[in-house]
Amino acid sequence: MLLCYRKNKLLFEPSESLSTASSSLTRRKIVSLLGSGLTAAAVSRIARADEPKPDITLRIQEYTLDLAPRRAVKTIAYNGQVPGPLLRAKEGQPVMIEVFNETNDDELVHWHGLHIPSDVDGAHEEGTPHVPRHSSRRYTFTPNPAGTRWYHSHFSSGRNLHSGTYSGQFGLLIVEAASDPAGYDQDVPIILHDWEPAFSKEGPLGVEYKFGSINGKSLGAGEPIRVKPSQRVLFRILNASATDQHRLALTGHRFKIVALDGNPVSQGIPVAAIDVAPGERVDAIVEMNNPGVWVFGEVRDRDRNQGTGIVVEYANQQGAPRWLPPPAVPWDYTAFGGRDAAPEPDGRFPLVFKAAENGHHFTINGKAYPHTDPMIVKADRRYRMIFDNQSADPHPVHLHRHTWEITKYDKTPTSGVRKDVVVVPAWKEVEADFIASNPGLTLFHCHQQFHMDFGFMAMVQYAG
Repeated sequence: MLLCYRKNKLLFEPSESLSTASSSLTRRKIVSLLGSGLTAAAVSRIARADEPKPDITLRIQEYTLDLAPRRAVKTIAYNGQVPGPLLRAKEGQPVMIEVFNETNDDELVHWHGLHIPSDVDGAHEEGTPHVPRHSSRRYTFTPNPAGTRWYHSHFSSGRNLHSGTYSGQFGLLIVEAASDPAGYDQDVPIILHDWEPAFSKEGPLGVEYKFGSINGKSLGAGEPIRVKPSQRVLFRILNASATDQHRLALTGHRFKIVALDGNPVSQGIPVAAIDVAPGERVDAIVEMNNPGVWVFGEVRDRDRNQGTGIVVEYANQQGAPRWLPPPAVPWDYTAFGGRDAAPEPDGRFPLVFKAAENGHHFTINGKAYPHTDPMIVKADRRYRMIFDNQSADPHPVHLHRHTWEITKYDKTPTSGVRKDVVVVPAWKEVEADFIASNPGLTLFHCHQQFHMDFGFMAMVQYAG
């Protein structure tokens, strides 16, 4: 509780600084301590003295990121770094994370891809409290399921293109299984982000960027990824961009896809390029069998020249990094799944996506959030979402606190492809099932920040 005096009366207002006080420190004791002349900050320190220490501490702070020489951007970041610290947790073992918000705005941290309670998931629409400005909040939950997850701001940005996922508030969270056979020699994060956003001046309203980065540096400015011949490298690829989809390739190499959004695939086929939309993760193993100095980066020349790339350097190899475009082969989720028929669902939710002519608002079944109709489910039942994208934009839709299994992708039946972000291509239909196994308010939205902020959201509610 935040305690203050107004007209000689003691007022209690919500604040994490004292709301996490140990149960032994009663309100009466707090009043007594304040009456003895101690400040609220001092009382807060006393309150926390007997509390367990957090396993992880994050600080939300203003930060200047040096993308490259003479290319600096001002942003908001975690612990004074971009990306934020790589977090690791054990599946099924409770973790306590304390978040200090040192900015002038309330914030939220979303633990993307975890099946955790609504009040700690990190979405205000689900009932998670904000991390108040100049205060702190603790998140305690049991990480599940294992895999490549991530964390990021879930702040509604609107027209403020310096907050939410436009900012540097993002990082990987790896939930480790009890037993991991590994099968690789290096574990390397590849985290994409776009910088210096501005609204488009031509055509429908959208967002454009000046710079790009991988792991917080523009191509050529950071340290290369150093490898040795015959190594197997696991790349954990995350698109942390607010709005842009990317297509990546590593010149002279192929990717063996082993997981999508942290969930193992049934068909680990090799591919020459990877498509990754905002919020998506792809785990891919690369056999290092082509010595040289290579560019791992965006296929589009414009984006790669703006910085979306990183150098991969073999031991004892020198010279300018080489880039060659990959074959133009479509990215297809169904290539990583089977063809078994999906079980019949207990219910269906047809969802039609449309954009207003001016591009300012997005609707689900003709309504924009907060007026969208909730989807009512019963615990432990299987439900099918039928996405009908009647717009010219692809939509990377995300379901909090649950995992989908794609059952049909643009008329192609499939099974075994499990994701929490699914790209619905322009003018196409996609179907995906989920098990209602995590009661509580659940947010469904487009992970394209601009679309989400302007209406593309709805809620899943459990009956009873």
